[in-house]
Amino acid sequence: MTQPGVVPRPVHLELGTEAPFVVGESATVVVDPRPDLIAHGVLAADLLGRVTDQAIEVRYTDDARGARDVIRLRLAAPDETDLLPGDEAYTIVAAPSRIEAVARTSAGLTRALVTLRQLLEQGSDGVWRVPTVVVRDAPRFTWRGLSVDVARHFLSVDDLKVVVGLMAHYKLNVLHLHLTDDQGWRLHVPSRPHLARKSSGTAVGGDRGGCYTPTDFADLVQYADARGITVVPEIDVPGHVNAATHAYGELTPDGVPTDEYTGIEVGFSRLYADLPATGEFLRAVFADVAAMTPGPYVHIGGDEVLTMEPDEYATLVGEAAAAVRAAGKKVVGWQEIASAPLEPGTVVQYWDTRVDPEPFVAAARAGASILMSPASKVYLDMKYDERTALGLEWAGHVEVRDAYEWEPTTLVEGLPAESVVGVEAAVWTETIRDLDGLTTMLLPRLAAVAEVAWTAPERRDWEDFRTRVAEHGPFWDRLGVRWYASGQVAWPSRTRGTRTA
Repeated sequence: MTQPGVVPRPVHLELGTEAPFVVGESATVVVDPRPDLIAHGVLAADLLGRVTDQAIEVRYTDDARGARDVIRLRLAAPDETDLLPGDEAYTIVAAPSRIEAVARTSAGLTRALVTLRQLLEQGSDGVWRVPTVVVRDAPRFTWRGLSVDVARHFLSVDDLKVVVGLMAHYKLNVLHLHLTDDQGWRLHVPSRPHLARKSSGTAVGGDRGGCYTPTDFADLVQYADARGITVVPEIDVPGHVNAATHAYGELTPDGVPTDEYTGIEVGFSRLYADLPATGEFLRAVFADVAAMTPGPYVHIGGDEVLTMEPDEYATLVGEAAAAVRAAGKKVVGWQEIASAPLEPGTVVQYWDTRVDPEPFVAAARAGASILMSPASKVYLDMKYDERTALGLEWAGHVEVRDAYEWEPTTLVEGLPAESVVGVEAAVWTETIRDLDGLTTMLLPRLAAVAEVAWTAPERRDWEDFRTRVAEHGPFWDRLGVRWYASGQVAWPSRTRGTRTA
């Protein structure tokens, strides 16, 4: 019997031999009458209804065990032992007349819904069915993310919601937004309004910029939260700050604002620790961003500061980190911050495999967590191959198999495996100008990275994955998103994936 094309691969999936569950006109989602569970019921009915093109009723009851054609979503009782460890663990038991999805938390129910959606199969008669199956599943890593650069090219909230939907479909749970860089400042912060007024209109190549109001940002955060995704905002300091110094000349030694910048070079802009305005700027901006962020993390950047002495760099990283902690948030930063003194629990994001890893190993041993984002594996703005029109090549070409076949806990020699908190893909937008370009670079590689983040290495196999992910091409077509039909995967006939990215 052919295994369903579920991605990421679950810990345990066993197909039954009975007749499948038919998602027909009488199918009903049943949840308990609690606000959080009602929201899951509505989301489940919406997801299933969109796929099957029919209305799915939602009912609220404490006991529907005698009913037929029921999709029951519930939280586990304290004494239930079927679930694997972890807050996102879930089980699905699908029988001919009933599907039961059980999880320890709301996040677990969200992951169960995704698996249920991927189990749906349409027969030649047009009817949608779920095979009889037992699934027991839980993620390997708690942080499974995607970083999206909206500074070099701006993406609307609606575009980001499409990205959130794709992330949720592959059980990713962190959207990291790179909101500021030399080319633009994308979030209005009340304490420094000129950042958005003066520095949000630019983008790479002179393209149109844009920014998010606090209302826009709250809308995106709420949308992501409903799909089990936490938003982590990044304000990149003490480098990549030309948009800030263009808006506020007090951040420069001569008090003169810098010119707009629309190129793609890095490392030339910086803050100055000896200027009184710098500390005030860091404290005010990070306080504002933290106040807009319900999630526990704020990212301080810290990368590619090429014109600053180590002591001054450590001072500014310390000030930014202190501002984040003072606002009640946990600190995340790119790998360069490991050269500065860090508080235990800081998340260090590893990206450049070309440098000496000893600082990251030392930081991990001192209590930092390491988030794995190796550019040669998960920077999804790298070209697929030499024929790819979009993307860059400084980290090499990253095909689907490259994004899949690597192990986060052994990539850095000497790094304690237990220090690895998770995996995060990244997509930088020097060459990506719109949603079509973005999804072409994300898909299908995002699915590969998601499986690395969710599934234990002994359960991962390239040949098995390439068979399963091939089934997702028609799904991306139904969504209407553009994707790359990698030659490494035997896609079904009549899919619409592009052969050139």
